[in-house]
Amino acid sequence: MQETMIDTTVNYTIEHQGRLYLIEQVPARLCEETGEEFFSPETVEHIQALIHSGRAPARVIETPVYRYV
Repeated sequence: MQETMIDTTVNYTIEHQGRLYLIEQVPARLCEETGEEFFSPETVEHIQALIHSGRAPARVIETPVYRYV
């Protein structure tokens, strides 16, 4: 199977210290066959810096949480 990679932007979610963060418009390489997202080391460092910066987010949304069980 040949993989086709495209450059795009995605929404990235991460949980850190019990809080859920959503980062919009993150540059990524996307495998069209599997949907797997790949990020450059610089992009990962930028995401980490955003979370640790203490800077106010662009907006805040409420997120429902369900337990599977």
